[in-house]
Amino acid sequence: MSSAESPVTRFAPSPTGFLHIGGARTALFNWAYAKGHKGKMLLRIEDTDRERSNEAATAAILDGLTWLGLTWDGEAVSQYSRMQRHAEVAHELLKAGRAYHCYCSPEELTAMREKAEAEKRPIRYDGTWRDRDPSTAPAGVKPVIRFKSPQEGETVINDHAQGRVVIPNKDLDDLIILRSDGNPTYNLSVVVDDHDMGVTHIIRGVDHLTNAARQTQIYMAMGWAVPEMTHVPLIHGPDGAKLSKRHGALGVEAYRAMGYLPAALRNYLARLGWSHGDDEIFSTEELVRWFDLDGIGKSAARFDFAKLENLNGHYIRQTPDAELLNIFIDFLPHVEDGPELLARIDVAKRAQLLAAMPGLKDRAKTLVELKANAAYLFVARPLPMDDKAKALLNDEGKAALRAVHVVLAACPTWSASEMETAVKSHAEAAGLKLGKFAQPLRAALTGTSTSPGIFDVLQVLGREEALGRIADQMS
Repeated sequence: MSSAESPVTRFAPSPTGFLHIGGARTALFNWAYAKGHKGKMLLRIEDTDRERSNEAATAAILDGLTWLGLTWDGEAVSQYSRMQRHAEVAHELLKAGRAYHCYCSPEELTAMREKAEAEKRPIRYDGTWRDRDPSTAPAGVKPVIRFKSPQEGETVINDHAQGRVVIPNKDLDDLIILRSDGNPTYNLSVVVDDHDMGVTHIIRGVDHLTNAARQTQIYMAMGWAVPEMTHVPLIHGPDGAKLSKRHGALGVEAYRAMGYLPAALRNYLARLGWSHGDDEIFSTEELVRWFDLDGIGKSAARFDFAKLENLNGHYIRQTPDAELLNIFIDFLPHVEDGPELLARIDVAKRAQLLAAMPGLKDRAKTLVELKANAAYLFVARPLPMDDKAKALLNDEGKAALRAVHVVLAACPTWSASEMETAVKSHAEAAGLKLGKFAQPLRAALTGTSTSPGIFDVLQVLGREEALGRIADQMS
């Protein structure tokens, strides 16, 4: 591609389900390449399968892309709305002698398939009507239109990821491009849409490589320029097997509900099948600046939840507190009991969450964990205690609470550093370790045995609430 040209990429999902993780990566690669080369990424909804396509799935795809921050240029195009144009091209090919009517009955096609199976040959249409005179057609039969595929030579795809792919033309039969009911088929529709939309670069999964050969032949038959192609390797699970739900073959909305940040997911998906030296962690701005098709590998990438989780933890820790608070609030509607918590976040609670954020995000790898860490801010007195907290509040623990209540109540300012100094001094004077006071204190303040730093918790709760929670558990 010359420097004067701006690429046009496209993401073209089928609206038969949610935006799955492989589709999200394909969208990311198209988006990053277009943005990095000052081009455009278009969005086409391939909704010609009317039985399986539905508006809810289309909405979920658009929502998933928007949440991931992958914007597209212009309006999303419905492939179904362009069926008349696809049919026009089929008839152009017919008129030019590059396609023909086929009148084979379902029974004839079945017999053809069974014969191939018996002779252990690949199942292909045998060209029965390729050169027959249409005047010999049976009466009352609505024909399909088949593309007249070259029978000799080879079709070559110079692929950015897969290299030079050569497919002998004898291995490609005459595919149907227009069904007997007048509906176009996938390979024709894709070529017509990509041409009409000005697509210069096709970036998609390697499972479309055979389609690429058929589509290339249609481009050439129409005298159209063939876009540059990149067929991205598949995503496998960490065990090398095909990606399944247990590995992470879930919709993007599931990753949102699991508490992953869009920026972290973009970073992680970019590293599945593409690399930039040894860089593992990079910003979206760096991805856009660095991304090129030559960095996409041939071999399947392996999805690893542990790596994604660790990367997400890094992003959570690096996100400024106020920004992370907004992300957290946006996340709440998508998880169980989140809407109820959201309804309780008024101006005061928001300020409290912001004050607590340094301690909350330090211990969280996901927003789900951050929500769990923040639970102590939402519970009402007297706090329910989990089993470990109850164990800490035995007679010895309650005695420690009574002592530390006096120490804390005497603190002139309610700051974490001052309270830590006061409690440490008391522990040393009593000849005890800090944990003897900190552990029952944590149980009383949060109802659990784990929390952010206990003196940060005290400061965030405020003097009245904290001393009240301690007093509730002293006797």
